[in-house]
Amino acid sequence: MQIKETTNEGLKRGYQLTITADEIAARVDSEIKKIAPQVKMPGFRPGKVPANLVKKMHGEQIHAQAVNDTIRESVDELMTSKELRPAMQPKIDLGEGYEDGKDAVLTVDMEVLPKVETPTLDGLKLERLTVPVSDEQVDEAVARLAEGQKSYKDAPKSKKAAEGDQVIIDFTGKLDGVEFDGGKAEDAPLVLGSGQFIPGFEEQLTGVKAGDEKTITVTFPADYPAADLKGQEATFDIVVKAVKTETEMVIDDELAKNMGLQDLEQLKGLMRGQLEQETNGLTRTQMKRQLLDTLAAGHDFPVPESMVDAEFDQIWAQLQQEAAREDDPEAALKEIEAEKDDYRRIAERRVRLGLLLSEIGQENGVQVSNQEMSMLIQQAAQQYRPEDRERFIQYVQSEPMAAAQLRAPLYEDKVVDFLFDQAEVTEREVTREELEAAIEADETEEAKPAAKKKAPAKKKAAADKADDKKADAKAEKKAPAKKAAAKKDDAKAEKKAPAKKAAAKKDDAKPAAKKAPAKKAAAKK
Repeated sequence: MQIKETTNEGLKRGYQLTITADEIAARVDSEIKKIAPQVKMPGFRPGKVPANLVKKMHGEQIHAQAVNDTIRESVDELMTSKELRPAMQPKIDLGEGYEDGKDAVLTVDMEVLPKVETPTLDGLKLERLTVPVSDEQVDEAVARLAEGQKSYKDAPKSKKAAEGDQVIIDFTGKLDGVEFDGGKAEDAPLVLGSGQFIPGFEEQLTGVKAGDEKTITVTFPADYPAADLKGQEATFDIVVKAVKTETEMVIDDELAKNMGLQDLEQLKGLMRGQLEQETNGLTRTQMKRQLLDTLAAGHDFPVPESMVDAEFDQIWAQLQQEAAREDDPEAALKEIEAEKDDYRRIAERRVRLGLLLSEIGQENGVQVSNQEMSMLIQQAAQQYRPEDRERFIQYVQSEPMAAAQLRAPLYEDKVVDFLFDQAEVTEREVTREELEAAIEADETEEAKPAAKKKAPAKKKAAADKADDKKADAKAEKKAPAKKAAAKKDDAKAEKKAPAKKAAAKKDDAKPAAKKAPAKKAAAKK
């Protein structure tokens, strides 16, 4: 194989590889000899089919495979001989003029990873902002939990339903006197004033008593998810089965036991641990921001444009999704378009920090163990349907790039933890509000361009959060009369309850890690 360098500009490299026709022919002959003993042909004993007939039967397929294998090995040899570390998958082009019997001339283009000097860690200083959890906060958390454990008891039959009371009802919805699909339920629980049903529904049940029958008229909202009900006026025939009043919630050992715990102290301990976990997460986020800002300020080296492009594409796709959910999507899109250069700068910063963290981790022996990797794969597989999980696991195990993407976030966290251990850390006690304000200030600072003009405040969270979280709105499926979150604690309501309000649910998910095949990880900052 002959190698000719065609491009050497910055991080860009280009090569022309010439694989002679003799090399390819030799490989084809070798493959034919390997498969000949297994070829069967009428008139010949097994394993005795002449090589020229095998070539005639399978030559085209064998030749194509031989060319592909030779190209792969030639590119691998190029990487090794030139000590290349590609930032992304190299672009390989055989060209349209290649024919059997001719030399194969390939072009290989790529960007390589820059040489990154491992920073000295002496003198690294960080401040940890801590938030103590008070007894009052624990009590408030327990009270909120108790609020969610509300129960109701039957009221006297003469009791008129008021706001806060629960009514158990049967209802049948009609449009122009005709029942519509999903507009009927039995023994449906409804707390008056909860806003579970569409506007006007609950208000008309104020004052009803057990045994009452009533017909109400409501109008479905113009933005109602069911197209055939949008803006439509409907009637509901109501039968009131019962009126219930809220039982007094006592925060004591009995409450804890009803939750499967031993006593109130254990419940308080669990709530304290949960609150501490939340604040510790914020503390880590703020420290990580400090660390990354310190590293970014001390290092400025060229980064591969292909990696920046990939990172920017992720940021941009996320911003466009969020803009599409704004009240005025067109205006929101114009806003982010005006700040496009700022977001590309953020993408470049993230790539640079990723390469730097990777270099620090490799230099200091930070690794993701096989056991940790196995756990990552199993956790990721749970996102798929049961019948697809094994296929996903096999894919990750067979594709190094997919495995690297899965490994990258954990690897980054381990490098960050290593740097925390190396730093001189001082602590300062603050309130939760002060801690959140400090994180917000760090995000705004990152979003500022080099000229220090003010960064976009509304959209920066999509690109600047330390944990790089992406919000994907998932509209819950809505049956026509209740919110999706409505509880059916005390009744056997039919699943097709009519007239639900629309409810949007946000799931935060961490974006996929960057593709950096020659590095163990790439950070997402």
